[in-house]
Parts: sequence; structure tokens; C-alpha cells
Amino acid sequence: MQQIKDAPAGPIKVPGPDHPITIERNPHQVVISMAGRIIARTRDALTLREAAYPAVHYVPRKDVDMALLQRTDHSTYCPYKGDCAYFSIPLGGERSTNAVWTYEAPYPAVVSIKDHLAFYPDRVDAIEERP
Repeated sequence: MQQIKDAPAGPIKVPGPDHPITIERNPHQVVISMAGRIIARTRDALTLREAAYPAVHYVPRKDVDMALLQRTDHSTYCPYKGDCAYFSIPLGGERSTNAVWTYEAPYPAVVSIKDHLAFYPDRVDAIEERP
């Protein structure tokens, strides 16, 4: 881990051999649903793989039904990606509180996830990859 500098929220770290991050275009259609509604459908998802964590699909905002999401005050910080903002999915009730996250100003190493949203698999009904 190479630490570059301190930011107001915390240190900034660059992915490397001890904490790799890769971002690739997903060749499949990614469909995310909740309570019988399609929240997102895209052929432009990015799949982010980070160290030993499970892969995460980042969906472009343009392919998400933003009317079904509600911005929350919750926020977190990742030293590799930056400040993270959250949305809930009211259709999903309490289970879907802060179910969606986004890095609106991601660090340079992961800048391609800007304007994308990610969904916690256990807070939506399904995240499907279709041909």
C-alpha cells in the first residue's frame, strides 16, 4: 500500500500488489430488481474486483431508475476510492436502507466508477447477469 497524502476524510491509498483493484466492462446485461420492479438494467456495467472482496457491479446512473431511490445522509470513506454516498430503496422497506452506494468524486485509480451505482446483494431481491 502506498500512501500518497492525507485528505480531510482520511488517507488516500493507491491499489497495488498487496491490495489490487481491477475494473472491467461486464459483457453481460446486469439487471437489479426489488419488490417486482426493475431498479436497474444495463449492458454497460463495470465489474470491480478489490483484493479478496466479492466482485461488485457498478451500474451507470443513466441505467438506474433514480425515481425508485432515496438519497440518505449516510456516508463512508474508502482510502482507495474516496467518499461514498448512499441511497435507500423505499420499495424494499427497512431491509433496503442504504442499499445503494456511489463514489461521486472517486480517486484517480478508480475514476471509471464515477457516475455509477453499486447495490448490496442482500438488500435487493436479485442482481442478475444475463446473456
